[in-house]
Amino acid sequence: MLSEPNRQRNALIRTVALLAGFAMALFAVFWIADYFFIGPPPGPGAKGPVSQLFHFDAETLQNALGNLAQVIAAVLGIAITVVSIVVQLAATRYTSRVADMFFRDRTNLVVMGFFVVACINAVWASLSVTRDYVPQATIVMTVVIATGSLLILMPYFAYVFEFLDPERVIARIGQQALQSAVAPNASIAQRQSAAVASLEHLTDIAINALGQKDRIIAAGAIAALRRALCAYLPEKKNLPAAWFAVGPGLRENPDFVAMAKDSVEDLAAGRIWLEWKALRQLREIFSQALATLPEMAHVVAIETRYAGEAALAAGERNVLGLVVKFMNTFLRAALNTREIRSAYNVLNQYRQLAEAMMRAPAQIPGDSNAALVEIGGHFKYYAQLARRMGLGFVTETAAYDLGDLCELAFDAGAACHDRLLAIMLEIDKEPETTADERALRGVRKAQVKLATYYLLRGAEARARAIFEDMRHESPARLRSIRDEMLSVGSKDFWEVVDRGTNFDYLDDARKAQLREFFGWFGRLEATPTAVA
Repeated sequence: MLSEPNRQRNALIRTVALLAGFAMALFAVFWIADYFFIGPPPGPGAKGPVSQLFHFDAETLQNALGNLAQVIAAVLGIAITVVSIVVQLAATRYTSRVADMFFRDRTNLVVMGFFVVACINAVWASLSVTRDYVPQATIVMTVVIATGSLLILMPYFAYVFEFLDPERVIARIGQQALQSAVAPNASIAQRQSAAVASLEHLTDIAINALGQKDRIIAAGAIAALRRALCAYLPEKKNLPAAWFAVGPGLRENPDFVAMAKDSVEDLAAGRIWLEWKALRQLREIFSQALATLPEMAHVVAIETRYAGEAALAAGERNVLGLVVKFMNTFLRAALNTREIRSAYNVLNQYRQLAEAMMRAPAQIPGDSNAALVEIGGHFKYYAQLARRMGLGFVTETAAYDLGDLCELAFDAGAACHDRLLAIMLEIDKEPETTADERALRGVRKAQVKLATYYLLRGAEARARAIFEDMRHESPARLRSIRDEMLSVGSKDFWEVVDRGTNFDYLDDARKAQLREFFGWFGRLEATPTAVA
């Protein structure tokens, strides 16, 4: 399969050949028509149509070649003007790296060089004709080159616009970031600088696109950052130790210069400075998305989860720990800006990352259970923080996600299960205000839902632990929680959400367990007849 540059060059050659063939055929038809049918009939000893075509008159050629030189100079001027404007606009809109990439591209250099050579050749050819001497080969060559410069103009413009297509620019920069890291074509310092610059240019593209509400380009740049990071992870084992050191040049980068010396040394010791840099760029994009286009923050969270799963597959515990830290950072940023939907989406991706860790504990060097318990603790912390900030829905979401993790841990027989269950029961501390009471109602529902799961699996002791945590609740509150959960008849939520399901939905089997669970509290008021 042809590479992208080769495919573009082949398309350019085919287009030029098609235009040249059509122009030559058109000229040949009318030239022959003039010679044989329209013009005066050729007399005895007259030149044939081909000889007549290449019969050069010195006086005529002097004028023609002068005009030809002007035409080629005009073509060169048009090409330079159009290219300069288009490249400048692209560089302004996306990143300054566009201009550098453009003028390093071999096809662009060849075509622009051809235009310059054609212009110079036409100027000199116009001066070479005298009354006594007509350099026929030079004139033919000049006409051919002039024809080629005209033929290539439009296909070249098409190539330029295709080259500057945002998706192609993003793909090239992402590829350059990876190549700078893994290709030993320069010194370590130069490769580090080039890799960092590529990551920063992708960030610039994403941020500029967010400012212009361009979701497609922003998503493409975010995905390119993640792809570069994921492709780099399997290649790390082949890199020299010097690559992972944070040298003086790298230390001067703004993202590193603000860090404490010990933190930088930890990055170097953990061999994760590039991953940290890439994830920090994603964090910068996340913060910008919260301010300008909140729905794109979800995309950043998804790509960050993909990076975490790639680290899990590669057995990179240090990178996985970084991803967890940045997930926590995303949650903090969403709460600080009171972006409830963004926090809801980040929790969804965070939970899926934890589920992936639980399904593949062997891929986590060290104690995978400790890592999962740590994540559970983060869920509890941000749930309680959200409650104190009056963002009760985020608290409920974290509780339901913790419940899902408990279910999966129980099914997998994970050693972290009991600790995750204890963490979940610690979310709903004693409420301090009426608002806290309303927020923690959703937490109680999540705990009840988990209890029905345990009962369905025959784990009554775990359900009893939840019962003991709830036994001092008022009967009226317990009754209303029971009735609300029994009344939910549809699995699908009534709005469009990524999770796609209603938190409070229970199938018939689990509703039966719900009734049994609430039976442990003693006699409660009868369920309304409308309840399913």
